[in-house]
Amino acid sequence: MTAEQAPDIFELRRRAMVELQLRQRGIHDERVLAAMARVPRHLFVPPDKESLGYEDQPIEIESGQTISQPYIVAAMLQALELRSADRVLEVGTGSGYQTAILAELTAQVFTIERQFLLYQRVQECLPQLGHKNVVFVLGDGSRGLPEHAPYEAMVVSAAAPRVPRVLLDQLADPGRLIIPVGTEESQQLLLVRKLAGAEKVDPLDGCRFVPLIGSEGFPTR
Repeated sequence: MTAEQAPDIFELRRRAMVELQLRQRGIHDERVLAAMARVPRHLFVPPDKESLGYEDQPIEIESGQTISQPYIVAAMLQALELRSADRVLEVGTGSGYQTAILAELTAQVFTIERQFLLYQRVQECLPQLGHKNVVFVLGDGSRGLPEHAPYEAMVVSAAAPRVPRVLLDQLADPGRLIIPVGTEESQQLLLVRKLAGAEKVDPLDGCRFVPLIGSEGFPTR
């Protein structure tokens, strides 16, 4: 292998992340693992934190937000059982890292972010990586995007006090939604499945996300 063909240090770290942090901890969806092996997480963190890009930890980004630890991203997307033909709603674009993985896994991603700086930045980053199947929206994600509904899958990347009814109403039948629910200090991931007009809720891992702000989330301080 020539020097030009040798993998760079970030690719090596990304491979290690997939094998050690994800596969060995029970992530078995090969499509999710492959997507996370392709998406360069270090490009979605602040430049001074680039060296932490593949550590199994959340990283603070702009506007008081965070990029979730790789395991949590993988666990949420694995639970959704995403298919290549799915249309997905992502509530809380944040850094855009999860958005990029969703774009690798599904047909179309609608992502909504309330922080203008993050909304602006991610629109510059994702197209450079070749992701053209993403629609970016600035607004109150707690109310979803009814104009593009229904969605086969939804992922909410901020903690809510409850599962917003307005989001469930935008979910296709059949469809799946994953969301952290609880207090602002501690939450549990909930997987909601809609099938034949009925909704089934399965509790998953405990977690801690930044609060969902908006009419269906926590009040603005």
